[in-house]
Amino acid sequence: MAERRDTKNRLLGKGEYQKSDGRYMYRYVDSKGNPRFVYSWTLTQTDRVPKGKQPGKCLRELEKDIAKDLQDEIDTFKARKMTLNAFYEDYIAQKQELKTTTRANYKYMYRKYVWDSIGRRKLPEIKYSDIKKFYNYLIRDLGFKPNSMETIHTILHPIFSTAVRDGYIRVNPTDGVMAEIKKSNDWEKPKRHALTVDEQSAFIDFIKNGKLYNHWMPLFTVLLGTGGRVGEIVGLTWDDCDFQNNIIHINHSLIYRPDEYTGKAGFFISTPKTKAGEREIPMFDAVRQALLTERTRQMKEGFNPTIVDGYSGFVFSNRFNGVLCPHNINRAINRITRDYNVQESELAIKENREPFLLPHFSVHNLRHTFCTRMCENESNIKVIQEIMGHSDITTTMDVYNEATRDKKKETFGKLECKMKIS
Repeated sequence: MAERRDTKNRLLGKGEYQKSDGRYMYRYVDSKGNPRFVYSWTLTQTDRVPKGKQPGKCLRELEKDIAKDLQDEIDTFKARKMTLNAFYEDYIAQKQELKTTTRANYKYMYRKYVWDSIGRRKLPEIKYSDIKKFYNYLIRDLGFKPNSMETIHTILHPIFSTAVRDGYIRVNPTDGVMAEIKKSNDWEKPKRHALTVDEQSAFIDFIKNGKLYNHWMPLFTVLLGTGGRVGEIVGLTWDDCDFQNNIIHINHSLIYRPDEYTGKAGFFISTPKTKAGEREIPMFDAVRQALLTERTRQMKEGFNPTIVDGYSGFVFSNRFNGVLCPHNINRAINRITRDYNVQESELAIKENREPFLLPHFSVHNLRHTFCTRMCENESNIKVIQEIMGHSDITTTMDVYNEATRDKKKETFGKLECKMKIS
């Protein structure tokens, strides 16, 4: 066989060729016996890239990568043509185990933040440093908080893991990135704080004793008296309320999210992710009365006619007799705390004392508040876990430990003046 040389009179190896335009070509056979070709403007690392041409790996570097990939059964040719977006589309279509709400959220986040950025890149081109740069961009330029970053990472990490298992890439470029991001940004998962007993009383009394927000009383009584997630409570139907046995059945949530296919936001029913989420909560007498008050009102003014995914007869309604949106509840909480703090500040000035102000909080803090009151008064962790619907008891223990720690401090404070120790 005659020797082949390039224009610089260098000997070309097996499968190496130089085309008339100066490009180098390497011909090989993939694991399925198909002929494949790769190209480069340089043969070795020391070669200069012709003016106006795109730099890249030299041909012999590409050959080494191909040899290693063939040995490890990595489909180099297919991977080079596969963008992250293309692989994601196939991946998400196969994830039949995802809940509808989770799938919709993943698709929304991916389309909004990944698709037009790193998603357009070829799978083998995406390295650890690229993922790190992308995550830092989301944090510094778009203001992403820890929870949003966790969502993006939860989407991308399994996609790349699947690409590794399918033989498209060698390693997962997202491995270890979040740990470094958290360290460099000094991130700690923000703690949700419960209202104190006095704050809880002030909040409830202000609603109950005023005319402006009194109509919110049944909802906040049920939220604070059950510890239910906001979606579970706004999704309650009259069929879920067993007044004969004084039990509330929790088996679904009402959520507001973009539609998976149309992208249009609307209300949907979601069932619990785990068995723990499906539970029964006994009614406090105040909760029972609040529900009966709301039922009596609806018997006079009309029941909520809304139907969502086959569910109807919703307990709580907005002013248009439609279902409640969590965002509107948080807006109501903000208005209530604002008006309370204004009133309390004015009263404190008149009475020449320090005002007792309410902190900024959201509807989820009410669930945390209920759990904290439970932990302060109940030692059976298992009961608390079941009532709260925690799938992992460590979640319950975190709240329990925090609550009991505060209780210990309170106890020691009361004892200090009664115990002679020095």
